[in-house]
Amino acid sequence: MQAIDIMTPNVVSVGRNADVREIAELLLAHRISAVPVVDEDQRVIGIVSEGDLMRRVQDNGDHAHSWWLSLFAGGKDAADYVKSHGRKAHEAMTPNPLTVDENTPIHSIARLLEKHHIKRVPVVREGKLVGIVSRANLLQGLANAPVASTQSPTDDRHTREAILTEVKTNTGVQVEGISVIVNGGTVEIWGLVESLAQKQAVTVAAENVPGVSRVENHLGMMPRGVGYM
Repeated sequence: MQAIDIMTPNVVSVGRNADVREIAELLLAHRISAVPVVDEDQRVIGIVSEGDLMRRVQDNGDHAHSWWLSLFAGGKDAADYVKSHGRKAHEAMTPNPLTVDENTPIHSIARLLEKHHIKRVPVVREGKLVGIVSRANLLQGLANAPVASTQSPTDDRHTREAILTEVKTNTGVQVEGISVIVNGGTVEIWGLVESLAQKQAVTVAAENVPGVSRVENHLGMMPRGVGYM
C-alpha cells in the first residue's frame, strides 16, 4: 500500500497571502487541523496548522487562549483580533515542510511521521500537491494492509477514485472530511459527516461503484459548527 491508496485527495490549500482569518475559517468549515500553503504552480511551500495559529497569537499577549476559543464560538473578539493584525499565511506557516511522493510506501510514511514528530504530510505528484496523509489515514491503511487482496492495487485505486468522485459529485458530502480505503473490493470509510442521511449516502455511493464487494461504513456524525478533527 502506498500514499496514493490512503491519502485524502482534493486537499484544502491556501496561497501565501491568505490571511489568518481565512485560514481559521477553512479549518473550522472543513473540520481539519492544517492546510498546505502552495505557490502559483501548486507546489507546497509551507503548512499552517492550528498549532501555528495558536502559537502565533500567544506570542502577542495573554488573551491567546480566549481568542482561539471565541473563534469556535463565533465571538466578535476573534474576528476583530484577526482583522486588526492581518497575519498572512507566509508569516504564520511552517516553511519548507516535508512531503512524500504518491508512490511512497505507507511504512516509510509511518517512519517519517515518527522520526519528525509530525501529524501529517502533503503528498505530491511531480512536485505538485495531490493529497495529504494524516496519522488517521495511516492507521486505517496499516490496519487494512494484511488483508489478502483479490484485485490488483491499480484496480483498487480506480475503485477508490470512482467512489470519491461519486461522493463529491452527487451526495453533498465534503470528501476532505472522509477517508476511503479499498482493498480487494472491500471498502472502509472513516471520518465525519453532518447527518445520518449523509452517512447513508456515502454507503450507497460506494455500493454503486463497479468492483465494490462490501462496504464498511465507520463514519461518525458531527453537525457543522460543532468542531473538527
